[in-house]
Amino acid sequence: MSSENLKMLQRDRLAAIQQLQERMLTASSAPSGSGLPGAEGASAVVGEQYLVFSLAGHDFAVKAGQVQGVERLGLLTAVPNVADWVLGVINLRGSIISVVDFHTFLGLGPAAQTSRTRLLSLQENEMVISFVVDSVSEMLPIPDTAIINGNVRQATIPHWATPYAAGCALLATRVLVLLDVTQLLFSEKMQRYESIG
Repeated sequence: MSSENLKMLQRDRLAAIQQLQERMLTASSAPSGSGLPGAEGASAVVGEQYLVFSLAGHDFAVKAGQVQGVERLGLLTAVPNVADWVLGVINLRGSIISVVDFHTFLGLGPAAQTSRTRLLSLQENEMVISFVVDSVSEMLPIPDTAIINGNVRQATIPHWATPYAAGCALLATRVLVLLDVTQLLFSEKMQRYESIG
């Protein structure tokens, strides 16, 4: 990376940190009952439900309506002549579903499986694919006011996730990368899963 690119990245990150600090200050000084995240006295956060999962040290979120299920990683049936990121298929409630190692798909190398490793099944229209993720933590509402973009987005979304990110959300001191499930499932790479060679 050239020194000019490095300086530009550092400026973007500084701007992102400043914007996050301003948002946190605004939220913490909001009047009681204002409905802003962090506002004292706010009874409940209103927003669309998202499922939060972790991957390679980052927190991601997907809309709950696009989640078909979360399972423990079990036995897979191998499929010949497919890309190395396709681990095989599973029978998920009567349907045969492809299983993708999300780490490998994103160019991060194979995932290290632990007791917290989960299969996250995502759906858009009739397309369902299960992704191996590091862990799944919670379901939570994300208000529209918490969704941010611009410099904050550039500085907080890892480069390997950028093609599939819809933005990010700031909740208290936490930043979540919002995954664009449609872009992911119907991406050219996902549609061309045959093994090369």
